[in-house]
Amino acid sequence: MEQKLKLLVCGDVRGKLKSFFARIENVNKKSGPFDLVLCVGDFFGSNPEMEVLEAYKRNFKTVAAPVYILGPTRKELAQHYADTREGDICTNLSYLGKRGVYTTSGGLKIAYLSGSACSQESTDTNEWTYSKADAIAVRDSCLASKANMGDFRGIDILLTSQWPFGMQDNVKDGSKLVSWLANAVKPRYHFCGINDEFYESPPYRNLPDKTTQMELATRFVGLASFGNPEKKKHIYALSITPVEKMRVLDLIQKTTDEIPSPYQNLSLLTETDGNATREQKDDQYFYDMNTYDDSRRNKRRHNDQNQGPKRPRPTFDQEKCWFCLSAGSIEKHLIISVGDHFYLALAKGPITETHILILSITHIQCAALLSEPQWAELVRFKEALAQFYADREQKVFFYERNYKTGHLQINAIGIDDNVSWKIQHVLEDKGEEYSVQLEKVPKLSAPADLPERGPYFVAELPDGTVMLTRQMKGFPLHFGREVICADNLLNCEEKADWRQCNCTKEEEDEMVKNFRESFKPYDFTV
Repeated sequence: MEQKLKLLVCGDVRGKLKSFFARIENVNKKSGPFDLVLCVGDFFGSNPEMEVLEAYKRNFKTVAAPVYILGPTRKELAQHYADTREGDICTNLSYLGKRGVYTTSGGLKIAYLSGSACSQESTDTNEWTYSKADAIAVRDSCLASKANMGDFRGIDILLTSQWPFGMQDNVKDGSKLVSWLANAVKPRYHFCGINDEFYESPPYRNLPDKTTQMELATRFVGLASFGNPEKKKHIYALSITPVEKMRVLDLIQKTTDEIPSPYQNLSLLTETDGNATREQKDDQYFYDMNTYDDSRRNKRRHNDQNQGPKRPRPTFDQEKCWFCLSAGSIEKHLIISVGDHFYLALAKGPITETHILILSITHIQCAALLSEPQWAELVRFKEALAQFYADREQKVFFYERNYKTGHLQINAIGIDDNVSWKIQHVLEDKGEEYSVQLEKVPKLSAPADLPERGPYFVAELPDGTVMLTRQMKGFPLHFGREVICADNLLNCEEKADWRQCNCTKEEEDEMVKNFRESFKPYDFTV
């Protein structure tokens, strides 16, 4: 039997950080450990206890369980997210992003949509609002893994700060976009905040549609604000098995307290304006991997830069993620091969013409969070690449940096046989240079062999040696490249910074074409 995941979901914290962190620690000790804590609504509030957060940022204290929060709900709250675009606020406290789907190591799929709906006519959004296109993008991300319509099982959890329209008559600011999204992705649980009320509906049945013929059930839970004086329920605990690991019979089994879907008689969103992020063909979802809209990406970058002085960094927002296969920002001409869970792409600013990235198709932060099927495919790609390089008298070197990046990416590069034995010495020398202590660990055989909580850097050497560090404070972002480019390995130290060796799109196209052709005999996805 699959082990259930233990979760806590909390309503609006509104800046009461000291009591919130203390409560999580207390509940985790008494009833945990909990795999995740999810927060809906307004996390920071107008006057957050930032001095409390500073102690956690400096690692004087540690949040007791991994906490994930949504984005700002009003303009005046956006300032508190200025330094959180990277995802990690501190160890075990992360900002999910404006919208997207987050997949846990146990395979739990969590869709989220931050902020409040903009006016129905508007397509311009900011950090605290979302539009019709945002709701459609989340739906598409949920459906992206299903090539055949009718197989969709729904998702595990939907998080929105705003309540859906139609759930309760006394909710004045309910959003029809949230209602549409809940109706489209059919979550087992839908959690909301903002309204300072607790309400848990009986499970309601979603009607069959073109995505699935199964009558899937959803339970809606609206949570009051944390520490509210009326002592309304603001923390909800649950144990859950991911839908992908459940029997269909259990998913469709009915209970005596069910109610009809509150959305079945509502007039909701229709997709007639062409703003959907998917291409519809025969009721299936396809992502165009042959074109790349430079103007769209440049416009997005320009808009992001105008929101503040800092250059936007990777977040859990899938549309802005450089590596999510379904995102508009991905450079699709770099893609070489696509599997069920992973794809290969030419590295941006490659050190050599065969410098490859192994990337997760969906938004997963690091290899420690992979499910068993995902890990198995990752191993297959690594073995295929190892054989590819071996036939060219090279040994493969893999490394992953789970630090200041929101998306799983593993670098793979071939090192000539006659110098590959030097990799460990270079790693140790570079570690000493930057005061980073790398320890030898057993060969990686499962995600559990990697640190699930907190950042890390791991290198897999050709002889099977694995070297890992969790000492990431001030860790140099180009550490892996500096090792490869060292004078006693590839001797190209000028390429340690990828921005210094960018290629033209034509050059990248040629390298991708050549690698794809050479890799065909090893590519199990063909």
